[in-house]
Amino acid sequence: MESLNRMTVIVKDNGFGIKNIIINEPKTYNSLSFKTLNILINIFRRLENDNKTRVIILSGNGKGFSAGHNLKEVKNLKVRSKYLKLFNLCSKLMLNIVEGRKPVIAKVHGSAFAAGCQLAASCDLAYASTDAKFATPGVNIGLFCSTPMVAVSRKIGKKRMMKMLLTGEPINAKYAKEIGLINDCFPKNKLNSKVLEVAKVISAKSNLSIKIGKKAFYKQLEMPLKKAYAYTSKMMTLNMMSMDAREGISAFLEKRKPNWKNK
Repeated sequence: MESLNRMTVIVKDNGFGIKNIIINEPKTYNSLSFKTLNILINIFRRLENDNKTRVIILSGNGKGFSAGHNLKEVKNLKVRSKYLKLFNLCSKLMLNIVEGRKPVIAKVHGSAFAAGCQLAASCDLAYASTDAKFATPGVNIGLFCSTPMVAVSRKIGKKRMMKMLLTGEPINAKYAKEIGLINDCFPKNKLNSKVLEVAKVISAKSNLSIKIGKKAFYKQLEMPLKKAYAYTSKMMTLNMMSMDAREGISAFLEKRKPNWKNK
């Protein structure tokens, strides 16, 4: 078995049902190569089916979160079908994160550029160190960040998105928080404890209600208002019929801690 320091992606158990996925390719600034993307997809699929996993934290090893695609690999692909395969594979990872039933938290330090910025934006929550930077810099090398903008544009406003895309200039963590790209930022030495704090709060909730709610959240965003209310009313009803909803209401009224069955 590969030693931990040689593994492309490391999975650590933080207790409380919290798993940390760490991209471990510091020499390429945790670039999203074919190999790394495939490994991440397989890990997310495995954790999705692991009932003991309640929350996932995604981070990068070394100097930063992720610089996006491996440009040396990209340059050598040359064939149209291989480019399409790479971008489709990257999109598959992002969809797995969004469509998965487990909450995913991005823990960002250093740079999150291009597909790395897309990766952070695809997570349900994102926290960063105060020195972190975010960018969609493809325009600087003649490659517009079309796939990264799908995730990022669903987190921030159009004008701010277009400025990032058209200039390629990075934004700092404080501004990323202001525009809604991340939830919050902290000094680097406090980032891990703050993210774990949030993850522990989420892990204490009902797995079932989180699963139902996450799916409903993303699905209703793409619906007209009237249809969204009709859909979420059905989802609330489905949730209400669960044992956990009945237990949660009873616990609240009886002023005690709920005993979740995840049913």
